Amino acid sequence: MAIEGTIQRISGPAVIARGMMGARMFDIVRVGNEKLVGEIIRLDGDTAFVQVYEETGGLKVGEPVVSTGLPLAVELGPGMLNGIFDGIQRPLDKINEASGTYIDRGITVNSLSRETKWAFTPQVSVGDEVKGGQAIGTVPEFSFTHKILVPPNVSGKIKTIVGKGEYTVEDVIATLEDGTELKLYHAWPVRQARPVQQKLDPVTPFLTGMRILDVLFPLTMGGTAAIPGPFGSGKTVTQQSIAKYGNADIVVYVGCGERGNEMTDVLVEFPELEDPQTGNPLMHRTVLIANTSNMPVAAREASIYTGITLAEYFRDQGYRVSVMADSTSRWAEALREIASRLEEMPAEEGYPPYLASRLAAFYERGGRVTTLAGEQGAVSIIGAVSPAGGDFSEPVTQSTLRITGCFWALDASLARRRHFPAINWNRSYTLFADILEPWYRENVAEDYPELRAQAVALLQREAELQEVVQLVGPDALQDNERLIIEIGRILRQDFLQQNGFDPVDASCSLSKAYGMLQMIIALNDQARRALDAGATVDDVLKSPVIERVNRARYVPEDEFAAYKEATLKEIAQGFAVAA
Repeated sequence: MAIEGTIQRISGPAVIARGMMGARMFDIVRVGNEKLVGEIIRLDGDTAFVQVYEETGGLKVGEPVVSTGLPLAVELGPGMLNGIFDGIQRPLDKINEASGTYIDRGITVNSLSRETKWAFTPQVSVGDEVKGGQAIGTVPEFSFTHKILVPPNVSGKIKTIVGKGEYTVEDVIATLEDGTELKLYHAWPVRQARPVQQKLDPVTPFLTGMRILDVLFPLTMGGTAAIPGPFGSGKTVTQQSIAKYGNADIVVYVGCGERGNEMTDVLVEFPELEDPQTGNPLMHRTVLIANTSNMPVAAREASIYTGITLAEYFRDQGYRVSVMADSTSRWAEALREIASRLEEMPAEEGYPPYLASRLAAFYERGGRVTTLAGEQGAVSIIGAVSPAGGDFSEPVTQSTLRITGCFWALDASLARRRHFPAINWNRSYTLFADILEPWYRENVAEDYPELRAQAVALLQREAELQEVVQLVGPDALQDNERLIIEIGRILRQDFLQQNGFDPVDASCSLSKAYGMLQMIIALNDQARRALDAGATVDDVLKSPVIERVNRARYVPEDEFAAYKEATLKEIAQGFAVAA
C-alpha cells in the first residue's frame, strides 16, 4: 500500500512532507501533482525530509507526496555502454526524444531500452544450482562480452531457461524453482555497495600513460587517487587522458556539477576518440554520467553513487573499471546546500559534519576484489577536487587527502608556463610505490625502483638549488651543483612533460619510461665522472648526446629499444674536455 502525505514546506530542493508514517529512509517518492522524483533523506515521526532531483519551482504546499516503497536504484544490464545518462540514470538521448532540448519536470524514461534485442547465449542448464553474482549467459556488446549476472541477493535451482536467441531486457530468460524470474537486467540500490567474496591487496599498477604518474606517483589497480587543482590547471584534461590511455577495461566518467561547456567537450570528444586498445570508438567501453552545474543540485549528490554502482556491476563481471569523478568538490557543495536547507548544524566552511565520512564511504567502494563468482575485478577511483582559489587547506581537499592513496597536486603556475601535465612533483605523493616494488622488479627491470629513487632525489635537490639561485644567482653554484640543475631541467622538460597533441608522446608505456629514465640517470652518472676528471659543466652540455636524450620522448615505441641502446653507448663513451 502506497504511503501518501502532503507538502508542508518547500526550501529549494528540500521538501518537508507530513503524514508519511511508515515510510523508510532513502525511499523514492513522487512529489506534487507533476510527480517529481525525490528521495527521503530524514525521518522525524510522520515528517519526511525529501531531496528532490528536479527543479521545485511551482510546487505548492498541500500537494501530495507519494512513497514508492523502493530506494533509488539503477538498472544494470546490456545497453549501458556508449550511454550518456543524467545523475539518476535517465538516458539523455531518450529524454531529448521525449521532451526536446530541455528536460521536462516529472518525465519518466527507462534507463535501458525496452525495444533493443540482444543475442543471448545461455551458460547454465535446467537443474543447475546458481548463486548471486554467477553468470547465467553472455551477450555481445560492441567488442565487449557482457555477462548476465544473477542478482547478488538471489540463488536457487534453474527451473527453466531459454535457448540461444535474441531477447529484450524485459524478456524472462530463466526462472528458479522458487518462482524467481531472471531477466537480462536487474536493479540495484545505488547507496548500497555490491557484495564481494573478499578484498585483495593492490599489487598491480593502474597505468595511465603519463610518465609523471606511472613512474613518480603510481596508482594501483583498485586504488584511489585525488587530483586537486585550481581553475584552469588541467583536472578535466588529465582525467580524460587517463580515461583514454589507462589500462582499465571499462571507463565510467561522472561529470558531477561541472560547467556545461566542459561536459559538452566531453560529450562531443569522447564519441570521436579512438580506443588505443581496440581501434573502435572509446565510447564503446565508456559510460558517461552528465550532471552539469545548472541541473538540480540533489541529482548531483546522487550522481557519484550512480557512477560507482555501474562500476561495481562491471567489476562483478571480472573486469577492471576506472571511475573518473569530476569533481567531488561540486558534489560536496551539493551536500552543503541540501544540509543548509534542512537547517543542519554546519561545520568547517559550512559543510555538514559528515562530509569526511561520506567521502570515505564513496572511495571505500573502490578496490581489487574476488567477486561472488570467484573472478578478480577492480574499481579504481580518480576524483578531481576543485578547491576555491587553489587553497589545498580547505575541507574537501583535506578530507580527500586523508582517504586516497595518491595525491596528484596540480599547479596553476606550471599550467601558465605550458608545462603539462601540470602536476607539481614536490607537492604530490603516493602510498603505493613500496607495494608495487616487487611487480616492478619482476615485470619492468630489477633496478627500476633504484632508478626511480635517484630521479626523485635529483628533482628534490634541484628544487633546493633553484631557491639558492633565486637568492644569489647561478654564479654562486659549483659545477656539480650546476650539473644537478641541468639534469633536473632535462627530467622536468623531457621526462615529466608530455605533449598531448603528439601521437607518440601523448601516451608512454612503462618500458619506454624506464628506458628514458635509464638514459637520464646514465647521463648524470657519466657527467659526474667527467667533472671528477677535470671537465666543466659547459663541456658536458656541448655533447650532442644531450640532444638525443631530449628527443627520446618522440621516438615511437617500436623504434625505441634500438634508439636507447645507441644513446646509452654514446653516453658511455664519455665527454670530450675542451683544451
